[in-house]
Amino acid sequence: MRAQPNLRDILFTLNGSIIPVIVGRLAVIGFVCLVAVLAARLHPGIFARISAIPFTLIGIALSVFMSFRNSTCYARWWEGRQLWGQVIVACRGLARASAGLDPTARRMLLTSACAFAAGLSARLRRGDEHAALARWLPDEDMADRPNPTDRVLQLAGARLAELNLSGQMGEIRWSVLEGHLAQLSAAQAACERIASTPVPFAYSLLLHRTALIFCLLLPFALAGSLGWWTLLPVLLVAYTFFGLDALSHQLEDPFGQALNALPLDAFCQTIEREMQDALAG
Repeated sequence: MRAQPNLRDILFTLNGSIIPVIVGRLAVIGFVCLVAVLAARLHPGIFARISAIPFTLIGIALSVFMSFRNSTCYARWWEGRQLWGQVIVACRGLARASAGLDPTARRMLLTSACAFAAGLSARLRRGDEHAALARWLPDEDMADRPNPTDRVLQLAGARLAELNLSGQMGEIRWSVLEGHLAQLSAAQAACERIASTPVPFAYSLLLHRTALIFCLLLPFALAGSLGWWTLLPVLLVAYTFFGLDALSHQLEDPFGQALNALPLDAFCQTIEREMQDALAG
């Protein structure tokens, strides 16, 4: 977690900033500002009939709609974070509740937890799910399975049922461990719901177009009265609108590879480290 940014961070930090993503659009808006200012200086009064009042009203409406979209996308990001927190809690519960089991059975269970986390991460990022699972379960052939990650839970659940039926595990412990597997399955289903249900494209496209048109036309409303100072407010407005738009686009897919997406690799490493520590005793 980063500390509160100081003045130097605010002015110069690019790592973690949205500026690299929108710098191209800002350059276009800056060029339009230059054209508008030069036109106003060469032909005084050319933009005299263009009032800034409509832009004020449109800007307020655009800010409201963009804020709503940003809140919606952040809610998706935050729900994804909560779901991966649920995955970590369930894996820790498996490690705790399986203490005292036959070492072979316990190793199978905790290794399956690591495989599940790796498979879920690859599945949500549309990566090589089979390769992620093979790292932990090399003897399992899941090439023909429609949902290999869920298959890991099925195999673990079947093994726990065998232990229960054979009398190697009591009913209470079996119920607790099965409950943790159910939590993992529920978290996977919820993550898949987020990943497969994006914000409606028409809504996003409407905001993209409106923000772009607004920022392209704003210089012509200000160039006549502000001159070269037009660059300052226009670029500031463009940075705000384009930045919020790009940021909400990244948050819309919380499991992606974007800079502000969830650190799934770090979550998987946390689970792997703790499961291995539990197996080491």
